[in-house]
Amino acid sequence: MSIIENILVIDDEIQIRRLLKISLENSGFKVFEAENAKSGLQELANSRPSLVLLDLGLPDEDGLSLLKKIRDFSDVPVIILSVRNSEKDIITALDSGADDYITKPFNTGELLARIRTCLRHSQPEQKDPVFTNGNVTVDFSTREVKKKGQIVKLTSTEFSLFSLFIRNSGKVLTHNYFLKEIWGRPFSDETQYLRVYVAQLRKKLEDNPSRPKMFITESGVGYRMIVIE
Repeated sequence: MSIIENILVIDDEIQIRRLLKISLENSGFKVFEAENAKSGLQELANSRPSLVLLDLGLPDEDGLSLLKKIRDFSDVPVIILSVRNSEKDIITALDSGADDYITKPFNTGELLARIRTCLRHSQPEQKDPVFTNGNVTVDFSTREVKKKGQIVKLTSTEFSLFSLFIRNSGKVLTHNYFLKEIWGRPFSDETQYLRVYVAQLRKKLEDNPSRPKMFITESGVGYRMIVIE
């Protein structure tokens, strides 16, 4: 890794912080630590990390509340690390601006893979023409997404998923294709994971998410994005 990336770990469990520090530093990252929400915000301002690993069960404030505060002033990629494993918890975190969600206990190799994916997605893309689909526009030079002229905030993973739809407009894409392209081959069987993210795009970009006209489900196969005139 030519440029050392800073990663901020916000977790009250010292054992978890030690494990992450060792694993991440062995992989070439520089690690900063915080044991609660207050010190996490301070460290975020001081260390200017490239990515944040955030626990939800902090002693002084719920992690979701902290995440919302972070999103008020920063687009830094945030991966949630939590023992909460229900689909509702995952969707709530994504709604609040998380880029990814991993449940504890976790596999270190999987975590490193997802960190690299988030960092890759957060890099600026090459300039492309503005893409328009119905009342949604995307400017790839600025990564700005608008619906009816109003800016829509997408996480880096949501933006990458939307970009993949755009590059394959009108085509049926399989679940495995999406999972391998966005998250990598180790996640090629996580179809429920993909379903959550597609639901997020529908919620943010469709006029009626329960009756989508843009992101269409191809039953048993995958999804297709329809270009709306």
